[in-house]
Amino acid sequence: MTDTTFVAGSAAVFRPGTSDAEIEASAMKALKRRTALVRFWQIAILAFVIGMWELSSNMEWIDSFFYSSPSGVLARLYEWATEGTTEGSLWYNLWVTMEEALIGFFAGSITGVFVGIGLGRNRFLSDIFSVYIKAINSIPRVVLAPIFIMIMGLGLPSKVALAFIMVFFVVFANAFQGVREADRNMIANARILGASDWQVTRTVVIPSAMSWIFASLHVSFGFAIIGAIVGEFVGARFGIGQLISIAKGTFDAAGMFAAILLVMVVTLVAEYIMTIIENRLAKWRPQQHVDAQ
Repeated sequence: MTDTTFVAGSAAVFRPGTSDAEIEASAMKALKRRTALVRFWQIAILAFVIGMWELSSNMEWIDSFFYSSPSGVLARLYEWATEGTTEGSLWYNLWVTMEEALIGFFAGSITGVFVGIGLGRNRFLSDIFSVYIKAINSIPRVVLAPIFIMIMGLGLPSKVALAFIMVFFVVFANAFQGVREADRNMIANARILGASDWQVTRTVVIPSAMSWIFASLHVSFGFAIIGAIVGEFVGARFGIGQLISIAKGTFDAAGMFAAILLVMVVTLVAEYIMTIIENRLAKWRPQQHVDAQ
């Protein structure tokens, strides 16, 4: 029998003489149990919400004309997937939005990281440009959509520009703050050992800022999608935003919810991929074990 004592509602307490292997096994077991419990409640809450929505619509507790129902949303998605939409194939419209969002996401992320690290490492330049960055950042990004469309037209560039702006400031702010929060003692030690500015930035500052940068990337793709869809709202021929706009104009609640659901699924898949990439690039971080609750 494992020589451990578990205290209800708190972390496991191990008696003297417990081996490291037993402690590790107990921690992994507690982590798996907690993960399963979290998954159960996530699925249960989702099932409850969908079930109550369907029941409320069927029992006419809510007006299905305005709120539709889960079955109606799925039926509309199936119709779009098999028969297409009024604006062509569903998959083509989805690809248009994804293309705009992906280009804006990568361009905004890369630029935000480079500018954030560059200004974070150069206090003189950051002092000069800070007032301009604050001024531009104070503008609600969505109001720039009409300007971009007026300048660049209804095509891809205007949507990419809006997605770029939505992503850039989020990534820039986190990269800049991550650089400023780098351990000063480690930087001083690296300089004592003769490291150049570039070596300090590459080996100390950037790894220190990676957690900040990845935290921004997790939410940035959602902002890129928002930028692309808002641009399509203002003016476009294709895209998920255009489908939502048409559904709104025809009072098609099922169509609006179907398009929103599609965007949610795509964004969650992108978040999952981002988590995998982060875990692969940040293997140096120690694994976090949670207490058994």
